Amino acid sequence: MPVIVHNPNPFFLLANNPLKFKLFLLSKLPAAFLAGVKIEQCAEESCSVSVLYKWLTQNPFRSTYFACLSMAAEMSTGALAMANLYQRKPAVSMLITGMESKYYKKAIGKTVFVCKQGLDIKNTIDNAYTTAEAQTIQVKSEGYNEQNEIVAEFWFTWSFKVKQ
Repeated sequence: MPVIVHNPNPFFLLANNPLKFKLFLLSKLPAAFLAGVKIEQCAEESCSVSVLYKWLTQNPFRSTYFACLSMAAEMSTGALAMANLYQRKPAVSMLITGMESKYYKKAIGKTVFVCKQGLDIKNTIDNAYTTAEAQTIQVKSEGYNEQNEIVAEFWFTWSFKVKQ
């Protein structure tokens, strides 16, 4: 019986390659590069992104600045969207139209944000292609510290529209 080899989405190969991802950040998102935002794992269903508490990411209260937390949380959702748009024709514009957040603990050390709605994002993007109308989705990213305690939750509303 022949072995069926799954051909992974080429975006995941790029996103999970530390060097290529750093080069992407340096060229397209220099603030995230300087903050040290890092993809821990990116696959079809979920994406996890980390940020460390350090001199460049600190706030005056000795924890990670909320804007740095927001960058990592947004990237955990945005990478899943980009994976579903990578090399597709016609192109689709993606834009955040809303954001909410809640904070539960001081973010000290490493904070990892996880979004588990990759399939929901894929379905929304597929609907944008099918209907040729803008589609929106609200996705959640949860941030955990090194003790696996929840530090923060972010909700991002993404809009996807097929370019004419």
